[in-house]
This record gives sequence, C-alpha cells and structure tokens, in this order.
Amino acid sequence: MKITPILFFILGFTLLGLSDPKSEAAAYPGKPNIVLIISDDMGYSDLNCYGGEIETPQLDALAATGIRFTNFYVNNMCWPTRASLMTGLYPKSSLSDGSPMGGFHPDVTTLPQALKTAGYATFMSGKWHLSDPEQPNGPSAPHKRGFDRAYSTYWGTSDFFAPVDLYLNGERRDHEWKKNPDFYYTDAITDYALEFLKDHSLDESKKENPFFLYVAYNAAHWPLHARPEDIAHYKGKYAQGWDNLRKKRYHRMVELGIIDPSWQLSPRHPEVSAWEDEAHKAWQERRMEVYAAQITSMDRNISRIVEHLEATGELNNTLFVYQQDNGGCHVEYPPERTGSWTRPFTTDGKRTPITAGNLPHIMPGPQSTWQSYGYGWANASNTPYRLFKQHDHEGGTRSPLIISWPEGLKPELKGGLTDEVCHVIDLMPTLIEAAGGEIVIQKPLPIEGKSFFSILRGEPQKFKPHEALFWAHSKGKAVRVGDWKLVSENRRPWELYNLADDPTELYNLVSEMPEKVALLEKRHTEWVKRTDLGKR
Repeated sequence: MKITPILFFILGFTLLGLSDPKSEAAAYPGKPNIVLIISDDMGYSDLNCYGGEIETPQLDALAATGIRFTNFYVNNMCWPTRASLMTGLYPKSSLSDGSPMGGFHPDVTTLPQALKTAGYATFMSGKWHLSDPEQPNGPSAPHKRGFDRAYSTYWGTSDFFAPVDLYLNGERRDHEWKKNPDFYYTDAITDYALEFLKDHSLDESKKENPFFLYVAYNAAHWPLHARPEDIAHYKGKYAQGWDNLRKKRYHRMVELGIIDPSWQLSPRHPEVSAWEDEAHKAWQERRMEVYAAQITSMDRNISRIVEHLEATGELNNTLFVYQQDNGGCHVEYPPERTGSWTRPFTTDGKRTPITAGNLPHIMPGPQSTWQSYGYGWANASNTPYRLFKQHDHEGGTRSPLIISWPEGLKPELKGGLTDEVCHVIDLMPTLIEAAGGEIVIQKPLPIEGKSFFSILRGEPQKFKPHEALFWAHSKGKAVRVGDWKLVSENRRPWELYNLADDPTELYNLVSEMPEKVALLEKRHTEWVKRTDLGKR
C-alpha cells in the first residue's frame, strides 16, 4: 500500500479556504463534523480529478486537500451500495427480506443511529431508496432510522423538475415544485442540506454538538434532465466521440497517477459501434452533454455546502467524504420503460406529453424527455474498465473515494493517492471511529466492514485489508481474495483474473487454473449462504 502525493493544477477556481495554514499544525480533533456525499450512476473516470473532462472544480479542490482512493469498491447497483453504506454489512444481510421494499432488518443499527449515540445531530437530504416508497412513514424511512431531519425521495429514480415522491420527515413536499417554476432536484437537495445546518447552528440546545450530514444526489442517474444553460456549456464538447474520449481519459488517468501506465485500456464494448460509424451523432453528443451538465450542477451545489461551512468557521473540522454508488449505467431504455416515477405531462403549465425512451429524433434534457446516455458513453465513463452498473466486473464496482479533512489530515497526505483496497462496507466503522463512537455490535450478523481510519491518520500500516470481498446482485457475482478475482457476467460461466497483472480483466485464466476457480467458487457459495438472510 502506498500514499502518493500528486501535484495537479486546478484552474479557474479557488480552494475556498481549504488550505488554511492553521490546519497544518493541528492535532487530530475530536468528533469532527461529517459530510458524506454520494452521487448516482457515475463512472470511475468522470470526475476531473480522476481523469475526466467534466468540470468538477469543487471536488477537485477537495481532492487537492484530501486523499483519493484508487481501489475503492462499491456494490453494482444503487440500493445495495446504500444498504452497505448505512450498515457496514453486505446488502442482503441488512434488509429484512433481501430487498429495499422490505426495509432494514429490525435489529440492524444504521450509521446515523450509531452516530446519534456519539452525540451527533443527524441530517439527510436526497435519494433514500432503502424502504417502501408507498410507506413514507414506515419503520425504515430515513427519519425512522436515525436521521433527525430527512428531505428525501424513496424511489430509485426521480423527475429532476418535479419528483413524484418528495417528503420532509414523511410529509409530502409537492407544493415546492408546484410553486417554483425553477425547481431542480439537485438544487433542492442542497437547499435543505443548508437549511438543516443553519437551523442546527441556531439551536441553543444542540449547536455545540457535531453534525452528520448525508447528501445523496440523484445526479447523474437516468433520466437526463438538466437546465438549458448547463447543457449549453458543454455544446460541442463531445463531437470527438467516445473512442477518442476513452483514449484521452486513459492518458490523463496515467498522468494523474490514478492508473499505472502498464495497464491496458479495455476494448470498446461489443454493443458500441465505432464513433465514425454512429448514425445519430448529434443526438449522441447531446446525451453526453446533458449527463456532464448534471454532474457539473452537482459539483456547483457541493460548493454551496463548502462555502457555508467556511463562512461559519466549521470547515476545518469537517470530514468530507465523496463517493459514487456504482459504475456508469449502459441501459438503453425503450419507450415502454415507465413506472410510478414517470409523469404523463410536464408540470410547467404547458402539459407537454412526456416521451419516455431513448429516441434519436428527440433531444434529451427537458422534462418532456426521459432518456439515458447508453452503452457508448457509459463505456467511456468507466474507463479503463470493462462493463457497467449491474455487473461485478471492475467497471460496475469501482468508485472514486475522496476524503478531505483540513484539520485531521497530516500535510504530507493532502493531494495524495492511496491504493489500499477498501469497500463501501468499511465506511461505517471508519466514520464511527473518527467520531469517537462505540463499536457497533451489528445484528443479525456481525458488521463486515473494517475501519480504515488509520489511513487518514497517516498510519496505513495499521490497516488490515480484507482477506476476501464478495458481490452478488443483478447481472453479476464475484469474489476477490488477494489479487485473484472470480467473476461472472449475467449468469454466464466464471471468469478468473489476477488483478495485479491484469487490472482491466482482459485475460481470463479460468481454463488454466481450475483448482483456483474451485477454491474461490467454494468461498463465494459459503458467503452467499451465510449472508443472504432473505433465503433463510
């Protein structure tokens, strides 16, 4: 394991006070504020500080004063990652029937519940996706599971201009978009996050308590909805096509130290045509323009949170965490793919019919459309890896992880990279240790995650990596033991890779090493039996 300092230049913005010289000499403070941000359905290389061209100046600034993890794993879809994030467990261990509709197992302790026992005020704003959307006040709703205040949607996707399931502590908030023609969910998530923080600072009985703020942005999940001015900012940016974009990202990732120059770029996915053969270039460009606009809008909103904390003097002792929930999503949605979250008409007073599906004769972006960015751009988002969301190959389960803590990180760590292998199940124990809380005796199964707080303290030798990591959801299943990874795509035969030699999973060794395959398959089978409570 190494922590490598990387110097990269961030142009056109300031670090918003993150380089306060007072933090350089500070000891590790007790009970930091914690801001945990998760974005939705984004690829490993999308952020500028991970090699992408999408403008993310605030996340770049946090990376410049924090640590970027290059071997951080998540689960392959939205709710499984959120379940692990909130419990430190593999997803099916945490839920009463193995799915989010059933909610958490009644004996499970969530991250906000654990932090409350350590004296924290707890707030959540954004996508929940961990309980039945038809029961906004059910036992697994966020305000019933440890959050003092929660502004949230429950479905896995949302109309960005008028969510169908918008609640504040279980009470509907539809009037907000009905009265506000400029409503945009990414902005509203931040509005409430800031309202919670401001009210906390005014509460005489609680303002001295540290806070935990969980911000779960819906960006950049389908549908492609963004403000016209944000889309226009990227006009022409993607005329180069996905083939050139992947090559450029790969080379920039090498320059930044995110990947090693010995790594091979995975080939273009078979479902993706060469850009020069693409029949609908203008439409394809627009898809990626809207996707990039969603991300830059999110980054701008993260700046609002940073600016507030700087203004209140709370920034230096705030532990910022940013991660994504899974890899970029390739799904090409047909016109018939609608659900309870899709409205028949726009809500701008014009009652324009909303047309679902990836239709090349309709440009995405406004509320009247409901499209995704598809195979070609998702393949670029997941550079240099193979496959996508729903799969347990690296393209579906690798995520950036940025942790910034001005007072808590040693100067020599800031702006650096760590290649330690960690998993989303590790965040709960890490944050509890940072908060000085008690170790959670998780039920019905023991907590699976391991705290990597020692890495943040500049003592990486104290971190004991997982002996094995496991996945099983949707179109994937996998086990990683050391550098060996056994993985299956969509119920197909097992594939075997040595990630030390072949991190982009190009050379399948399954026929050459049958004993290794049998050993890892046995480990995976035993894990499924042990952790899938829904099958007991």
